[in-house]
Amino acid sequence: MKISKKILIIEDEKTLARALELKLTHSGFEVATVFNGADGITILQKESFALILLDLIMPKMDGFVVLETLKKRKIETPVLVLSNLSQHGDMKRTKEFGVKEFFIKSNTPIAVIVNRVIELLK
Repeated sequence: MKISKKILIIEDEKTLARALELKLTHSGFEVATVFNGADGITILQKESFALILLDLIMPKMDGFVVLETLKKRKIETPVLVLSNLSQHGDMKRTKEFGVKEFFIKSNTPIAVIVNRVIELLK
């Protein structure tokens, strides 16, 4: 039996989060979804994931605080950022945290994100 890899989606746009969850589940992954950074950190303390899909602008705790917290706690789960912040400074800042990829939500079809996840977790 093949054990599916777990992905954590931390995204406050519920429609996008659900669409990603459906596509990734359909692709054979186990998916957990939370809608703010604080809940993301809480679940990361209890479970481990193969990959995190992270939004930057969210209520309670933004993506940068999540990235800082992951670094402090030495949680080395690979992170893909999904954001509408397309400024170079934001992209550069996420790279400093070791973010694998930065997707601009408004320019990136869900299929592209899902395909990248599949490539990374093969």
